[in-house]
Amino acid sequence: MTRPTDTTWLHRFAVLTVCAAVLPIVVGAIVTTVGAGMAFADWPSSDGHNMLTYPWLQSEGDKFVEHGHRLAGMLIGVLSIVLVVLAWRSEPRNWVRWLSVTILLAVIAQGLLGGSRVLWDRRTLALVHGGFAACVFALMASMALVTSRFWRQTERPPRDYDRTALVPLAVLTPLVIAGQYGMGGLVRHLGTALHEHLAGAVLVLIFVLAAGFQAIRSGQPALKRSGLWLLLLLLSQTLLGAATWVTRFGWPRTGYVSVQHAPLQIVVRTSHTVLGLLLFATAVMHLLKILRLGHLQARHEQPGPGHPVLVAGNGSLSVEGGVG
Repeated sequence: MTRPTDTTWLHRFAVLTVCAAVLPIVVGAIVTTVGAGMAFADWPSSDGHNMLTYPWLQSEGDKFVEHGHRLAGMLIGVLSIVLVVLAWRSEPRNWVRWLSVTILLAVIAQGLLGGSRVLWDRRTLALVHGGFAACVFALMASMALVTSRFWRQTERPPRDYDRTALVPLAVLTPLVIAGQYGMGGLVRHLGTALHEHLAGAVLVLIFVLAAGFQAIRSGQPALKRSGLWLLLLLLSQTLLGAATWVTRFGWPRTGYVSVQHAPLQIVVRTSHTVLGLLLFATAVMHLLKILRLGHLQARHEQPGPGHPVLVAGNGSLSVEGGVG
């Protein structure tokens, strides 16, 4: 029998994995911002060195950033392996066990994508590598959610909880954010789709605002929290988007001239990319929360075997069922 503390520690480690996953994402965004993706022409070695024996702390510039990204990716690989071991040792739900395996396979695929980008020197692979990172991160965040106390609860949601009104918008919102994230990748990696990216920002603004306020009005504490997070991240992302435009193209009216690869530009553009990924993962978790609450509601509304059911007929009520 699985002890409660076992799944608690699994949840804590899943949260740790999510937090640690931010590191390679941040460093990877910096790699793209400064154009350090081809600092090394080889992979998985670095200038012929084993990844762990390369003199990283003695390196500088592009090589320091890119090798740091490789080491951070290796760290996530190790954590993902441990996550699988913990899940198969302590998690009684089969589908959660296989979710941990899916995360590990996704991390491996992400590493192979990064290596292929170097070996083939293709910016399109860098685009796919960056976009797939959002999917991997969302999977990790989902693992943390489904092992949390919120997911393990069995209480019935309030009777006025209406899942049907929440699901359509909750499904569309992460899809719209994913499309916008992909457009941002086209801008960063290929230098195209700038105007499409700006139009997508308006669409994301509409959908996230609607989903956020809808969640706040739902009456569910868990959904209220995710709704507030959606709105907070949206506000921050909008401000960072404006700052990214200014630091990249300048602001002639104020006399501000953008300087490529200046520290401020690197920080702002990297933060804008990472926050977009966090917004996507938050929208995915918001959808999962809605589906979980809906499942609990449906389970409580469906009578189990042996439970009496009131049946209306001929203007009277009769009781059917019983211990079978």
